[in-house]
Parts: sequence; C-alpha cells; structure tokens
Amino acid sequence: MLIIGIAGGSGSGKTTVVNKIIQSLPKDSVALIPQDAYYYDNGHLSQEEKLKINFDHPNSIEFDLLVEDIKKLKSGMPIDQPIYNYVTCARAKETIPIMPKRVVIVEGILILTNQKLRELLDIKLFVDTHSDDRLMRIIRRDVQERGRNYNDALIHYEKFVKPMHMQFIEPTKLYADVIIPQGGKNRVAIEMVASRIKLNLNDSHLPVVSYTDS
Repeated sequence: MLIIGIAGGSGSGKTTVVNKIIQSLPKDSVALIPQDAYYYDNGHLSQEEKLKINFDHPNSIEFDLLVEDIKKLKSGMPIDQPIYNYVTCARAKETIPIMPKRVVIVEGILILTNQKLRELLDIKLFVDTHSDDRLMRIIRRDVQERGRNYNDALIHYEKFVKPMHMQFIEPTKLYADVIIPQGGKNRVAIEMVASRIKLNLNDSHLPVVSYTDS
C-alpha cells in the first residue's frame, strides 16, 4: 500500500490535484481520506459558539482517530470514516465504509502538522497557490457551501484562515517531498507526480491484505 499525503493552504486547489491524480491511476485503486471528515463533533455548541470555531488550527482535528484509521487501512482492515457537516458543526450518525486500496490519499490543510501522521505517509505533497487566488476560492466556497455571507467569509479569513496559514500550514512545506505551485493548474507537476506513483505501483505491485470477519 502506498500512502500519499496532500496538504496546502485552504483554497489552494488540493481537491483538483487529488482528482487529477486519481483519474490518472487504475480504476478503483485509490481510497481517499479527507482530513475534514475528522473535525471534532461540535454539534452541541450554540450558534454563537460555532461561529468561533477555528477550523484552521491543528487542535480542531481528531488526529488520533485519523492516525488509527490509516493504520487500520495499512493493515488491510476497513474503516468507518466519519461524516462532518460544516453548517451544523456536527458529525452525522452515519459513517462511510472505506476499504483498503493499493493507494490511500490523505488530503487536508493540516495533515503535515501532525508528526504521527507524517510518519505514515510514503509521499508528502504540498499544493502551493498565491494567497489572492486562495482568498477568492475561500469566499466562494464559504458562501456556497458553509452558510456564510460575503462579509462573514472575509472576517473569518482575516481572523482565522490567514493567521493560521502563516503559523501552522505554510511552515509544513519543509516536510513536503514535492511542492506543486499553482495548484490544479500545474499540469506538468501533477503528471510527474502521477507517473511516479504509477511507477511505484508497477515496481512493487503493492498487494493489499483483505480483511474478512471470522
């Protein structure tokens, strides 16, 4: 099993990079684990308290559970991935069953901040995009998907996203094996990374141990 971590700032184009890599690999060979599924359940908080949640701080992620799930997949066991709702700030009662695959991609802004998780990653990528481009994408996403208006999105960016990016996310470039400038627009870099992944798959054949209940 090849475990790949894809990090980068909020709105950097990580999802585009992930999708293009998945499209270039053999069908049904990739399990995708989004960091965002592992935010702590804060559904019990008041609406006022929910607005103060700092989603860009490492303490907002249940890394112990994420690391445990990656280890299970690596050992050939399936996992029950949480489902997180940004509007309610709560986890759903339902989960998503994820089976071990030849390639596991872990994607999220904070994944390289956690040492235990970094140690499980065979390849670490950092998607690097200009702050102006990220800001535009963040505002569009917050308004369309996270229930914020334009002004709230700007306040949230200034109060949380920008300072947390500089304090926690930007420094994790140092841990990356490959930095991909311009996000999903960098076709050459994405193709090079995908080719390297396919080469690793072909060289090792990377068998997956199947888990069945006895």
